[in-house]
Amino acid sequence: MHKKEIYTAGKELREAEKVLILIHGRGGSAKEFLSLANQLNTSDFAVLAPQATDFTWYPNSFLGPVAENEPEYSSALEILSELLEEIKETGIVSENIYFAGFSQGACLTLEFVSRNAQRFGGVAAFTGGLIGDKIYTENYAGDFNGTPIFIGTGDPDSHVPVKRVEDSVEILRDMNAKVEVKIYKNRPHTISQDELKLANEFIFN
Repeated sequence: MHKKEIYTAGKELREAEKVLILIHGRGGSAKEFLSLANQLNTSDFAVLAPQATDFTWYPNSFLGPVAENEPEYSSALEILSELLEEIKETGIVSENIYFAGFSQGACLTLEFVSRNAQRFGGVAAFTGGLIGDKIYTENYAGDFNGTPIFIGTGDPDSHVPVKRVEDSVEILRDMNAKVEVKIYKNRPHTISQDELKLANEFIFN
């Protein structure tokens, strides 16, 4: 189970009008991942980055049976749910709440926002797709109401098959998200400068 540990940057939450939630990848550090905000147009945002206990949100591949990633997987979703509610309690509306994640964090980001679909400010998923040995569409019943979502990924990618990205995009669009996808041939498992540029243009403009 994850203990709640949130690192922050940018404006104080109570002084900010917009918030970015950053979700690091497997083996990553929230403290280090905060630096991603420096490459996004988020200078007037409060930036919050939860830390996964033992640096991993769930133990196995995001394509494995869900039960094999429990209880860490449900605990990770709960951490984000609590964080979202705390942000809203300060008076910040969902339209001004943004998400960005990389790899395992991008998968968790897409899964969380899809289970809690509403009009968010925007979502950037750097190499990720919806979680599970298959896509469990019964978990996604909300309406994104035009939320812009950017997904960038490599083809092939060592962790995230392009087919899962494409299937995820289809569901996001069915839920009324405005989705932009960029697939990079033979790109390493990383966040490229071009992805950051596109995320800025599409979401953080």
